[in-house]
Amino acid sequence: MSRKIVNVDNKPWVKTVEFSLGVISTGALLHTAGITARDPQGNIVGVGDIRVQIQQCFDNLHDVLRAAGCDWADVIKFTLYTTDMPAFVRHRDLWGTFYVDSPASTLIGVKDLIHPDMMVEIEAIAKVKT
Repeated sequence: MSRKIVNVDNKPWVKTVEFSLGVISTGALLHTAGITARDPQGNIVGVGDIRVQIQQCFDNLHDVLRAAGCDWADVIKFTLYTTDMPAFVRHRDLWGTFYVDSPASTLIGVKDLIHPDMMVEIEAIAKVKT
C-alpha cells in the first residue's frame, strides 16, 4: 500500500507531533487526522466559544484539503467529535455550509478531547484528483 504524507507548510507546530494532518493512501484517498481549533503556532483558539472552534477546525481542515489538491466537494466522509452536543448542533448553520455534494458524516459526543479547552475535532476522507 502506498501512502504520502500531506505537508501543511503554514503550520509549524505540526513538526512537533508524531502524526500527520493528512495521508494520501492507495486508491487516491486523503485521510486526515483529527483537526482541532489551533492557530498556525498551535495555540487553541475560541476557548469557551464552540462556534469559533467549529470555524477554526474547518479552516484548518481546508488547509489540509488544499495541500492535498482537494476541496470541500471532494470530501466523501466527515467524522465530527464534540464535548457539547447541544451547542454543536445549534451551529448547524455554520458547519452545514462545508458539506458539499452530501458527504457521509458521523457526529460523536465525547466526554473529553486531548486538551480540556478543546470542544471540537473533525476528521475527513476525501477523494484526491489524479
